[in-house]
Amino acid sequence: MGEEIDKGATESRRVTRLIRLPEVQHRVGLGRSTIYRWMSEGKFPKPVQLGGYAVAWAEDEVQAWIATRLK
Repeated sequence: MGEEIDKGATESRRVTRLIRLPEVQHRVGLGRSTIYRWMSEGKFPKPVQLGGYAVAWAEDEVQAWIATRLK
C-alpha cells in the first residue's frame, strides 16, 4: 500500500532560485566592484553562467554567505 520515499533522492532534486546582480547587491549591501573583487579573491560565491554575458547567483549560496557573516 504505502510506498516508501527515499528522502535523499528528493533532497537532491531541491530547486534553488537564481538571483541577478541587483538583488544580490541589495541583499548583501555591497557594490558591483566589491562583489566581483571578492569573488576573484574567493571571499564571495561565484555566479552561474546563464548564456552570453548573463550570470546569476544561487540564492541559497548567497544566503549561506550572509549567515556566515552574521556569526
